[in-house]
Amino acid sequence: MKIGLSYSRCVRDIVGGVVDINDVLIIVSRTDFDPRDDEQWQGIWQGYHGRSMMSHPEWASYPPEDEDLFRSVSIELWETGKLHQPRKFGAYPRRMPYYWLETVLPDSELEGNPAAKAAFEKFQLIAGLVSSKPLQTNHE
Repeated sequence: MKIGLSYSRCVRDIVGGVVDINDVLIIVSRTDFDPRDDEQWQGIWQGYHGRSMMSHPEWASYPPEDEDLFRSVSIELWETGKLHQPRKFGAYPRRMPYYWLETVLPDSELEGNPAAKAAFEKFQLIAGLVSSKPLQTNHE
């Protein structure tokens, strides 16, 4: 399971086949938009596709015909509750150089740490509730 820290870079990885959308637990984004809103979507597409003055046109290497693919991935993330936007709640996270976090703990850590094991089991439950694939571990 993965936690993403950049909307544009994470969606780019999903569209590009680097990351399976089913392996995403959540993306914590610095954006504040609804991908289902045509006007808001156009601002996002123009910004990340490089047709505006944004400093990080993460999708510039993709042809304009891929817009529907980027939007459908964004809508799926939105509708499955996998897109968290702290700016909607007044928080302003900063851009990080890394943008994917792995959520797997080694079996030795789980077996030697009852609190970590309990937390991991709760994580597995939450992953199932958001229609993500549960992780397979060696101790199951």
